[in-house]
Amino acid sequence: MKPLPALELVTRFEDAEWLDPLAKSVRKAVKKIIPPGWTRDVLHGVPVGHPVHPLAVQVPMGAWISAAVLDAVPGTEQASKILVGVGALSAVPSAVAGFTDWTQLHPQQQRVGLVHAAANIAATTLYSASLVQRARGSHASGKVLAYLGLAVVSGGGFLGGHLTYRQAAGVNHSEEIPHRFPSGWHELAPLAELPDGKLDKRVVAGLNLLVFREGGSVSVLSDVCSHLSGPLHEGKLKNSNLADDGGPCVVCPWHRSTFSLHTGEVVAGPATAKQPRFDTRITDGMVEVSLPGADG
Repeated sequence: MKPLPALELVTRFEDAEWLDPLAKSVRKAVKKIIPPGWTRDVLHGVPVGHPVHPLAVQVPMGAWISAAVLDAVPGTEQASKILVGVGALSAVPSAVAGFTDWTQLHPQQQRVGLVHAAANIAATTLYSASLVQRARGSHASGKVLAYLGLAVVSGGGFLGGHLTYRQAAGVNHSEEIPHRFPSGWHELAPLAELPDGKLDKRVVAGLNLLVFREGGSVSVLSDVCSHLSGPLHEGKLKNSNLADDGGPCVVCPWHRSTFSLHTGEVVAGPATAKQPRFDTRITDGMVEVSLPGADG
């Protein structure tokens, strides 16, 4: 089946370098308003294990779609006005979460994301104008503005779908690891060959693994950052009291997601999904690894 013409237009936004100066300015402003810390982690969705923005956007979209249905039914002006207002108000926290995620994306993703945000801002403006007209008693013009807003926000939703499902923004980039790694125990390397107290990369069954040795103990995680596939072995080693066990952490070199080396848990975003953690054992000086749940 031939793709829709709109898909070709959206694909062009990925290479629209003319958007980069604007993206840089917006990114700088967002990072200044929302500095690194627990607030940013909450907006990324670290506590819930996945991005907050797709969940939060259901409220304004649901309210506006419901308002559109009621606008076609006589005598429902008051209920429709309330729904338009709920949608406009709830769009604000959704946008804040979305912009927070957007600052930690690749350039091609940010270009599409910027147009997605512009469409949603335009739609919210139209709905706000609709609310004003309804409050003045001009329900006819209020309905027209609302339907225009619904058309624009639907276009923004198409862009959001492209950003998520075609460009893989916000998804877990380590989800496939258990399905590619073979079950059972596999040789990693002789313990004596692993550098002590340093991040190292090893390849087992064709997959890159992050290795950290502490004397006779070895921690192994997937080397592919769950946020956007950054190579964790090129990151920084960090001792953090934020990890549940107070142990060492690794900071991704691309977007500074931080993971506990002992458990793979997310210590700081933008990543929301934990790193796959491998069990280890030492047999006759050889370190062996096994991934719980592997079915490759």
